[in-house]
Amino acid sequence: MTTARLLAAILLLVAVYCAVDPFGHRTISDFVVHLVDQAPWSELPPEKDARDLLRKSEIKFLHQIQGPESIAFDPRGRGPYTGVADGRVLFWNGTQWIEFAVTSPNRSSICDPKPNPTYLTYIRNEHICGRPLGLRFHKRTGELYIADAYYGLMKVGPKGGRAMSLTTEAEGVPFAFTNDLDVDDDGNVYFTDSSSNYPRRNFSQLTFTGDNTGRVLKYNPKTKETTVLVRNVQFPNGLSLSKDGSFFVYCEGLMERLMKYWLEGEKEGTSEVMALLPGFPDNVRANEEGEFWVAIHSRRSIFSHMSALHPNLRKALVKLPIPTWIYQLMYVGGMPHGIIVKYSPEGKILQVLEDRKGKVVKAVSEVEEKDGKLWLGSVLMPFIAVYHLD
Repeated sequence: MTTARLLAAILLLVAVYCAVDPFGHRTISDFVVHLVDQAPWSELPPEKDARDLLRKSEIKFLHQIQGPESIAFDPRGRGPYTGVADGRVLFWNGTQWIEFAVTSPNRSSICDPKPNPTYLTYIRNEHICGRPLGLRFHKRTGELYIADAYYGLMKVGPKGGRAMSLTTEAEGVPFAFTNDLDVDDDGNVYFTDSSSNYPRRNFSQLTFTGDNTGRVLKYNPKTKETTVLVRNVQFPNGLSLSKDGSFFVYCEGLMERLMKYWLEGEKEGTSEVMALLPGFPDNVRANEEGEFWVAIHSRRSIFSHMSALHPNLRKALVKLPIPTWIYQLMYVGGMPHGIIVKYSPEGKILQVLEDRKGKVVKAVSEVEEKDGKLWLGSVLMPFIAVYHLD
């Protein structure tokens, strides 16, 4: 066989393989793609952590918890509390993790904690077991508010137990991916629904399609009304009120921006770009000084940038029978690596901490600052990392 015929045969086999997809690797078979109009590469913030300081983080609770996305401390300073992959909210009582709350009314034995769990252990059943993501305590009442990816906005009393549902839809459109929240002194809850089309277990499809059905919302506890504040957002994620309550910020995931929404003043009811982020953000949390820590899954990669700006290329690539995890590695530049950035209320970068090779902190979903320590949660990791500030 000549070289040309061999090459033709190989190409034919590849074409047949792609058309048939014998192992079911194709991520999505039929979908609509949207442009993700990210800022030019030249406008990305240049600040980096040349010393990779996140490598100095202490790994705590290794393999005792899986996927601690959000971390909270109650008004008495106890904790941490965190939501984990099996659908529970756990509380560290100083000695051990104990169950504090559950969000699903349908829990069964399939939701029981598994030995040596991984990220994928629970994902096929999380729509049944629940997946608590954002956590916030009401400072005055001690109630814990929970954004459950499948069961919507919920809350549970200071003693824990089964969380009660507050709202699951707005304007007749159900939440598909309730993600993060914050609560003000009056009990008003501001929260994000990352998509109206894709639930959390299909977040890769949300990313690949550039879905723009995400919303930022407000729940009024007095009227029980849920109001849409911002619509048509591409993967809204973390949300945090400012120290004085005059605005909140939220992460616009696919656009890689930190947005500011004004609650008071001349700009009340409007939003604006507060800062361009160096990569794909998850949660954002304010510290006692009113500064904002943003958790970023990874710096922007050439692949993620080009596929964002060229939706037809993205559509062609995703139709290939390639496992989802390979696309995810390409999105993070081939190697998971954690990065966190602290911003002033005006959007100025104050500090960057990262682990550029993912030696210790491969991914970060949230940063909670308390008593000179940064508590780093991750939806992907089986531990909490703690970084000691100088």
